[in-house]
Amino acid sequence: MESSKKFFDFSRAEWESFYRNGIPPLTEEELQEIKSLNDKISLQDVQDIYMPLTHLMHIYMKEDESLQLGKDLFMQSYTGVTPFIIGVAGSVAVGKSTTARLLQMMLSRIFKRRNVQLITTDGFLYPNAVLEEKGIMERKGFPESYDMDKLFNFLEQVKAGKETVEAPVYSHDVYDIVPDEKAIINEPDILIIEGINVLQHPITEQIYISDFFDFSVYVDAEPELIEKWYLNRFGKLLDSAFLDPDNFYYSYAIGDREEAFAMAKQVWRDVNLKNLEEYILPTRGNANVILHKTEDHQIDRVLLNKFK
Repeated sequence: MESSKKFFDFSRAEWESFYRNGIPPLTEEELQEIKSLNDKISLQDVQDIYMPLTHLMHIYMKEDESLQLGKDLFMQSYTGVTPFIIGVAGSVAVGKSTTARLLQMMLSRIFKRRNVQLITTDGFLYPNAVLEEKGIMERKGFPESYDMDKLFNFLEQVKAGKETVEAPVYSHDVYDIVPDEKAIINEPDILIIEGINVLQHPITEQIYISDFFDFSVYVDAEPELIEKWYLNRFGKLLDSAFLDPDNFYYSYAIGDREEAFAMAKQVWRDVNLKNLEEYILPTRGNANVILHKTEDHQIDRVLLNKFK
């Protein structure tokens, strides 16, 4: 875990005490609809963890607006209010997608007049054909498998306030970029960007993805737990894929289950765990807030960056 010199480390009870006002702006049914396949979350989690978190985000939003106004006054010109961008990072299968979707719903309902949108960096992976051509298909998800120029261009356009910005779309069902399909971002007041690489510092770039962020969250857990959640999710994907021949997992779903899980364990060890240890975990200290999970996806600690 990160050094105590850089983070305040709060227990769940301490964190929830920081904001006890308000009622969670969603129902239990809605919460279950937006959670990821292998995730576990309750309205109590929303009350204890995410209500204080959104309150903290509001503080950062107000400070950001004040800073932008101050810059305009200094330059004696009006540049306009730029979108408040939130990054959500963490390992594969740790539950960051649930966190991102939950934050989008909560922020949309708490701040009714703000346009809150969500996008994932999966869409900026190179298509499988390009990965094969580059000889890095087995490195999919590693830093070099992303089209960083395209991602930076997307972020620059959003931050500049362009009316409509397009992004590629990735499908986990086919395990590839969907040709001719685009995600449309229309003048968001708040944009949440979720992905394993959102806090990484690419060596060859003069600008970092995190330079565009106004707030960031890292969803954390011990690798042994994440592996368990990854394999649990894999089993559920097999259970739902056997009726769809076009699904990437179809051949595994109709084949020998033990062999399928042996393959999944190897992928975890050789790809996902390696990526986590070498490239994702080292970015944890770049986050404003770390949500630390234990068994059953229960958040037991929250770490707040002292300097960001």
